[in-house]
Amino acid sequence: MQTIKMKLYSLETKQNFPISPEVAWDFLSDPNNLKEITPDYMGFNIISGCEKEMYAGQIIEYIVKPLFGIPIKWVTEITHVEKNKFFVDEQRFGPYNFWHHKHYLRPIKGGVEMKDIIHYKIPFGILGQLVHPIIVYPKLKEIFNYRTETLKKKFGIIKN
Repeated sequence: MQTIKMKLYSLETKQNFPISPEVAWDFLSDPNNLKEITPDYMGFNIISGCEKEMYAGQIIEYIVKPLFGIPIKWVTEITHVEKNKFFVDEQRFGPYNFWHHKHYLRPIKGGVEMKDIIHYKIPFGILGQLVHPIIVYPKLKEIFNYRTETLKKKFGIIKN
């Protein structure tokens, strides 16, 4: 019997802002701020789990509409937290077969470097792999570009 291997994809983004790691942390570690940095067409809505300060083991439920306006429940768990430095969220239920998202903050001259590293697998086997470069990857890039532009407007940019 032949097994179809699901491909593990990754996306990495990095941006610098003229704020302290603490200010960046206060904004990014609050799930209530995700709506602000997510495109409106995604229909992002938190159902539960954002009542307390971020902690390892926190479960957050969302509704998102990533494609064609179809609502999908997405449940993530915050698995690792080091205040002002990094946190990791992992999908427990949702649109991906696997989702592991690391958020890093690092002080740099004049501000903070924010880095996201996402590893993910998409469903539907070969069909998913064919659709990935046409729909999934461009959509993820678009979402993270939107986040970068929104954060630039909110926090400014580091001028050299």
